[in-house]
Amino acid sequence: MELTRASEIIPPVEYHIPEDTETTLSKVEKSSLLLTYEVNAVGPILAIKHMWPLLKTGGGSGTQRDVAVVANLSARVGSIGDNRLGGWHSYRSSKTALNQLTKTVSLEFARKKDPIVCILLHPGTVDTDLSKPFQRNVAEGKLFTKEFSVQKLLGIINNAKSSDNGKFFAWDGQEIPW
Repeated sequence: MELTRASEIIPPVEYHIPEDTETTLSKVEKSSLLLTYEVNAVGPILAIKHMWPLLKTGGGSGTQRDVAVVANLSARVGSIGDNRLGGWHSYRSSKTALNQLTKTVSLEFARKKDPIVCILLHPGTVDTDLSKPFQRNVAEGKLFTKEFSVQKLLGIINNAKSSDNGKFFAWDGQEIPW
């Protein structure tokens, strides 16, 4: 099945980090770490676990696709190799955890020869409530509308192939380092 509209995607749930928190280690709180991890890492992996029987059917009969695609919405800040600013301890580490969990399940599916491709996607900086406090720092032309970002991500999802399993992609199709 090829996805063409944002309404065909299950909307992500994100934990909003207030602008003045976690810019330094002294502001890290256990409650923020646990809640953010639960929302951004635990929720998606449990959804995959419970959808696994359906995902094993691959693209399903009557579709042009021979594999199912699991696309988790991550963030570039979840990349350890791309971390140049620090801060956002809870959010950043929860996305890193999501990346690791998705990569791990992608390997399990491949080992079991399940027709499932798992990818991670960074939507860019999108004009949402989550990014509002940080938009003043976004370079010209790098703040995307929801529609633009969704169309870019759908292009990646719709073109995902078995060799993409376990990879992390930016909105523009470029692979992001772990």
